[in-house]
Amino acid sequence: MTDTLSESLAEAFAESTDEGTAAEAAEQLAAFVEDYERDLTAEALLERFEDAPYGDFPHRYDWLVGELAAETEDCTDSRAYRLDGFGELAADPSQGA
Repeated sequence: MTDTLSESLAEAFAESTDEGTAAEAAEQLAAFVEDYERDLTAEALLERFEDAPYGDFPHRYDWLVGELAAETEDCTDSRAYRLDGFGELAADPSQGA
């Protein structure tokens, strides 16, 4: 399912951004769906993506990931699924306290 989901999302995202970014975003979003066992179709995800309150692709995509994470009880950190990831100022997630 993940490959088909990723392929469908990448094709749709390519209409809004370059192919590399579209493929990366699609893979990250498909991984989120699989990792958190969400029963979401490409169509449902794309509908929500279109509802994003932002105009540019990166912000729309990251908004979608944030919205999905907020409604997923077990997701406490969605940065791994966002386009910017953890960012250069973030703590290293592989380091324990």
